[in-house]
Amino acid sequence: MRLTFLGKGGSESQGCPALYATDENSYLVQGWETDLLGTVEIPHLLTGFAEPDTYLGANMTDTGRGTFRLSGQPVTDPAVVGQLDLAGDETAILVAKRERTFFGNAASRG
Repeated sequence: MRLTFLGKGGSESQGCPALYATDENSYLVQGWETDLLGTVEIPHLLTGFAEPDTYLGANMTDTGRGTFRLSGQPVTDPAVVGQLDLAGDETAILVAKRERTFFGNAASRG
């Protein structure tokens, strides 16, 4: 799987939570581990690195402290994990890349 780095932020660690696009029409989300397998926590700002007119295709739960929790497919392939700079408290998941659908501009009616 080929990864394209999109952005990172949210901690003092060099790896930090990060977002990557894959060559398989998905996003790899590197985030803080939680007590649930396949669930990570990421800072709100990370979602802003999604490619134009796309979004992370996963349900996100706002923690109320500037982060979201989201679930996806755990990344376990050593060739993929080897491309990441994971801090000790981080892991990675894959989520779908979804295209935004625009239904017109309600403000333009008038």
